Amino acid sequence: MKKIILLGVVAAFLVSLAGVAAAKGWSGYNYQARIFVGTGAQWCTQGRPDWAGCLDYLGPYVNDKITMKWNAEWDRGVAENWLNPPYDAWENNEWNGAFPGGSGAVWHYKIVWVGDYTANPSLIPESGYGIWGQFAVLMDQGVDPNLGAGHLWYAHGIPSGYGSY
Repeated sequence: MKKIILLGVVAAFLVSLAGVAAAKGWSGYNYQARIFVGTGAQWCTQGRPDWAGCLDYLGPYVNDKITMKWNAEWDRGVAENWLNPPYDAWENNEWNGAFPGGSGAVWHYKIVWVGDYTANPSLIPESGYGIWGQFAVLMDQGVDPNLGAGHLWYAHGIPSGYGSY
């Protein structure tokens, strides 16, 4: 469930970058630095005001701290609707709910543009997985007390560095 929720948030993050103008004052987004630092609730209210069910969607993760980072190629891809490849695009999501009032989960994602893996599945790195038709998850790992004990790995792409793609 956590994986589905967080991947949904990542997907919505892609859309929000395309449609959200930089707000006056602090919204959690610093578009010049290409970073978002805030909570799930901030991300919903500042980054996704058009999504009425966002807070409900996040459920127990709504108070978690989020840091999202992306590069200039990600911005280019969003601006071009990913229609002028190739892209050297990556983005990174770190969730931290390990505090009173948080979900207890700590999770980390690394995502890169790889091209149309539906036409060429070999674009997805070993031990990674494809999402959204053109992207690969290189890292999807963390702990979540709602999913069971221990550290869970859903992806650890080989190679796992951004510069490899």
